[in-house]
Amino acid sequence: MKRRSFLKNSTLAAGTALSVSTLGMRDPAIKTRSMFELRVYHISRADNAKNRLEKYFTDALIPYLSRHNVKFGAFNEYSLEEPVKLYTLLAYPDVSAYLSTQDGLLTEDGFLKASEAYNRIPASEAVFSRYETFLLEAFETIPAVVIPSEKKNLFELRTYESANEDAGRRKIAMFDKEEIALFLKVGLNPVFFGKILAGQYMPALTYMVGFKDMADRDASWNKFGGHEEWKMMSAKPEYAHTVSNIHKIFLTPAAYSQI
Repeated sequence: MKRRSFLKNSTLAAGTALSVSTLGMRDPAIKTRSMFELRVYHISRADNAKNRLEKYFTDALIPYLSRHNVKFGAFNEYSLEEPVKLYTLLAYPDVSAYLSTQDGLLTEDGFLKASEAYNRIPASEAVFSRYETFLLEAFETIPAVVIPSEKKNLFELRTYESANEDAGRRKIAMFDKEEIALFLKVGLNPVFFGKILAGQYMPALTYMVGFKDMADRDASWNKFGGHEEWKMMSAKPEYAHTVSNIHKIFLTPAAYSQI
């Protein structure tokens, strides 16, 4: 299946409002899953470093990715901690799109020309010290990034570590079979769910949910935690001891973010 056809036909990728029935009737013709690349940039203390990195995003990287059907999300930390970190999410239609896009970063004339100013920044004025990267495969239930139909001012990024690979598989199964459907019932709006294929914390999964604000976030999670369906599924022996550690980060979208 061609990448453009996949995105066009997937209501999830198009940002259509999700429902439990939508998830329960996943199109069997859709065989591919998106690949996600989550990057955490550690911004340097060089003058205007963050602005120069973001100019590279808006002038060169985002236009290039858009030509290849790749969505780009950019997020700042809600807490405004220092040193500054900038989070980006690149959502590729499938693994072949990921590989071909990586090749194009080295060869496409238009992108290379647009990147000239960024590439000329001397090492002494580097805009980031380093960036961390995570490569993820989308879950079966939500095979592509979900663009929120309403503006979200707050995003919660969660990473669940598991004690071993079997525990990780069982936690993903819990999400795919039951938990994501409950998320939708209580107003936990998913942006993506992904199994970490490469990066820190493995074996682990990462997902993002969006909210209007922190009050909306707290109300949604309280509704989830007190829901009878959650109490029943979390007590099932097949889901026991699936999560050994949780990381959560609160983010706000950058003005130029496509998510």
